[in-house]
Parts: sequence; structure tokens; C-alpha cells
Amino acid sequence: MLKPPRLDAEETLAGRQEMTSGNASIAYSKGRKGDALIVAVSCRGEGKIKVVVRSAHVSFSQPCVAGENSTDYNQVDLTGADRKGVASVEAPSAVRWSMTIGHGAPVQEESPEKS
Repeated sequence: MLKPPRLDAEETLAGRQEMTSGNASIAYSKGRKGDALIVAVSCRGEGKIKVVVRSAHVSFSQPCVAGENSTDYNQVDLTGADRKGVASVEAPSAVRWSMTIGHGAPVQEESPEKS
């Protein structure tokens, strides 16, 4: 069984979709001001899924492999990422997928080390 990805302890759950095949939309709740949006997707099966989060003006694709679970975590730190919204998934019927959406503190980028 393909379970929805887990969030880190300091991240807040905003929405979850259990194992699904084909297309679906998942509503998620709003976060705190300054929060980043986390979209974590697990998939299994031959094909590619596309995720669109219109309220955050973000989309991404994820390749899926037959006989293997693949999980990607995507963090969006843009204006509006703390608002509620809907994530839409387009997936071939042969691909099984699950999703977890959360809010959390933006990851700080590491600055390049000076030599």
C-alpha cells in the first residue's frame, strides 16, 4: 500500500490524499503568515504525474516507476503559500499516488562558503 508521505515534526498538516489512481484535486487549509507550502507526493507505476497548485502559481511533474515507490518533497516559499487552496493532480490510471500537503518554516538556503 502506498501511504501519504510524512511531514517533519515542526510542519503542520494542511491536506492529505490516500492512495489514488487517475486525476484528483485535494483542498488544503491555510497556514501562518510567512509559512512555506510543502507538497509531498509518493507514486508507483509506469508514467508521470503532474501537480498544479494554482493559488501558489506552481506546477511540477514527477516521474513514477513500475514496481517502485518514488517520493518527492517540494517546498514553495512564495507570496500566497500560506493561503488555503487546491492541488490538482493529473495521472495515468496505471499510476497509484498519494499526497501530503503541509505548511512550515521556509528552508534557509546555505550561502556559499568563502575561501
